[in-house]
Amino acid sequence: MPETEARNGTLYAISAYLMWGFAPLYFKAIASVAPDEILMHRVIWSFFLVIALVWFGGRMGEVRALLRQPKKVALLALTAVLVGANWLIFIWAVANDHVLDASLGYFINPLFSVALGMLVLGERLGRLQMLAVGIATLGVLVQLIQFGSVPWISLALAGSFGIYGLLRKQVNLQASTGLLVETAILLPLALAYWAWIDSPTANFANNPLSLNLLLLAAGVVTTLPLLAFSAAAIRIPLYLLGMLQYIGPSIMFVMALTLFGESLSGPQLLTFGFIWSALVLLSFDGIKKARRKRRALKHAV
Repeated sequence: MPETEARNGTLYAISAYLMWGFAPLYFKAIASVAPDEILMHRVIWSFFLVIALVWFGGRMGEVRALLRQPKKVALLALTAVLVGANWLIFIWAVANDHVLDASLGYFINPLFSVALGMLVLGERLGRLQMLAVGIATLGVLVQLIQFGSVPWISLALAGSFGIYGLLRKQVNLQASTGLLVETAILLPLALAYWAWIDSPTANFANNPLSLNLLLLAAGVVTTLPLLAFSAAAIRIPLYLLGMLQYIGPSIMFVMALTLFGESLSGPQLLTFGFIWSALVLLSFDGIKKARRKRRALKHAV
């Protein structure tokens, strides 16, 4: 049974990261729609899909219990803003041919999360973790000092998602339950924006059926990988989940250079080199810790 659970968890994780990795293809397919309008559709259709999943999954009791905890609801209001900002930045990056910057952001994210753990939660970092964070920081500083540019898209994506993950950890909820409350908080704004917006694609009656179906699919594109990730997180060790998360940005990186015709500049290549080196160290540290933990468990038995 544990082997089956681990295998299923690995498959869930790979599925989640594959979906996130290929997500730019979806957003390229609806590039005729403005990023803010796509964000609106993500919020609306994600809400309706998630409420159906929570309802039929018999978890509405969790939602009602959550709504009686104002501190957690306040935290979810903040995470709703962060995830909305992350979605918008990512959509804008894909629409404006910055998929390389987006992939760099998701490569940086685990390093940013480690740094947040140290700065906010007071976690003690090992030598390899400290070295990895230092190398990543150096990569960004070299680009800033030597080339006078800041990878702001990458940093904004890594920062918003990293802080989002940190706060969601404090709330400690099922992915679908938390996403339901987050989208419910954003829903009135999204509906008001839809009523106010004046664009050629805002009226479904004016759009071809194919575009309307793609816009409705925003809920699936948003929700499905998140649920797969949640299913993986409870079945496999954190180090394995962390190792597999590089699948997504790696796919984005390859697609940016091949399918989307983006070019890798000298400053970008240098920064990527620093980040990749830092990730190798972080992964090596995770594997070492996992092995030590397994040995300790064997001795205990």
